[in-house]
Amino acid sequence: MATLESEALKNPPRVRGIPVIGNVLAMAKDPAKFFVDCYRKYGPVYRVQVFNNTYTVLAGAEAANFMGTRQGRDSLRSKEFWQGLVDEWGARRTLTGEDGETHQKLRAVMRHGYSRESVRGRYDELVAITDSVIARDWPVGTRVPVLQAMQYIVTEQLGAMLTGTSPREYVSDIRTTILYILNVLVTRQRPKFMLKDPRYKHAKERVSELGRRMIAEYYATKATRDPARRNLVDDIMEAHERDPDLIPASDLILSLTGPFVAGLDTVANTTAAFVYAVLKHPKVLERVRNEADEVFSRGSIDEADLKRMPSIEGAIMETMRLYPIAVAQMRTATRDFEFAGHGIREGELLYVATSVPHFMAEYYPNPEVFDIDRYEKPRAEHLQPGVYSPYGRGPHVCLGKTLAETQMSLSMARLFYLLDLRLEPPNYELQRKTLPTPGPSMKFKVRVKARRH
Repeated sequence: MATLESEALKNPPRVRGIPVIGNVLAMAKDPAKFFVDCYRKYGPVYRVQVFNNTYTVLAGAEAANFMGTRQGRDSLRSKEFWQGLVDEWGARRTLTGEDGETHQKLRAVMRHGYSRESVRGRYDELVAITDSVIARDWPVGTRVPVLQAMQYIVTEQLGAMLTGTSPREYVSDIRTTILYILNVLVTRQRPKFMLKDPRYKHAKERVSELGRRMIAEYYATKATRDPARRNLVDDIMEAHERDPDLIPASDLILSLTGPFVAGLDTVANTTAAFVYAVLKHPKVLERVRNEADEVFSRGSIDEADLKRMPSIEGAIMETMRLYPIAVAQMRTATRDFEFAGHGIREGELLYVATSVPHFMAEYYPNPEVFDIDRYEKPRAEHLQPGVYSPYGRGPHVCLGKTLAETQMSLSMARLFYLLDLRLEPPNYELQRKTLPTPGPSMKFKVRVKARRH
């Protein structure tokens, strides 16, 4: 297999003037670097061959800005990449796979449940959930597998706050289901016969069981549910009863378990990378601890406290820049259109590599350096058009981004407030995975040296 520096990559064949690159190995090993290197060599448009498919890549700030235009909204759709997931679950549609008016209607139904407002006034409850999981899974003297531990924190938070259901016993099943679904049906990096694997079938049935349990609990408590604690389950179930054509019964399990799938594969990856990056930089660690100590010394947490953690917020933003989850978004061209001087034809499969600017010195001086002050004025490097896309771009930008920001800020503040953590060895370099999405390896562990509070 060729490498990035091979002659084939330096002088690839061209179709309609667009270079075609067949370097699956380099892309699979480090997709963010692959897209950046190709952008440097070929500009914002090129093609890659992935197994039996050819994808056109739209990359850079040009691509990020394009997704926010009317032409971008009208020229791109996501349906094809998610249809396999929909069919596998016997559903009609999913939020991520719909476009246009239907997508907007589904976003309207779920917007509150996925937002910061859904947990406003419940921050102490969120902290208490975090404390209980840390006490259980992060004992002093042990080496903790960080990504797995963060997955448990995230799912228990989401279960209590968004759905009222604790999914702890289902975490491994959710993780297995995500792995197979994304690899086989969405990114298509694995053959379909893998869906016959008994491990996947068991995990999928368990996730279905979780969804059925949530539906049953909703109906059992419907008459006594507290309006002040309204959550995503209420929004989805009421929308189903009000408009069963928009959210039919066949779609309920997919919609109700969606927060666990989304959080397990995004928030957990980001917070695990945050732990590594902060421990790797002692001065940042000191600032994070000082802010956490100041905030939690006040007692009860309120909205103002979220604004008293600029270093933690900066470290989260910098983690999302250097360790992006949304490296590229997968789309299909809905019509012929022009991008960066090249004609894109209806039906072409696309990668929209919006994370490319994250690693470019033109926008972020010394982009390889973990610098949490990039986001404060007057620098505010992320505010340049199209250069910062941690949650994707366009109509499908992450619906839960404000909730995720709150969740990550409080969780990381609390973790570093409670525990004295260490990398072992101190010069450890993060090992990363790329499947089903980029993030720290499941083997990444830290030592719990002591409790701080």
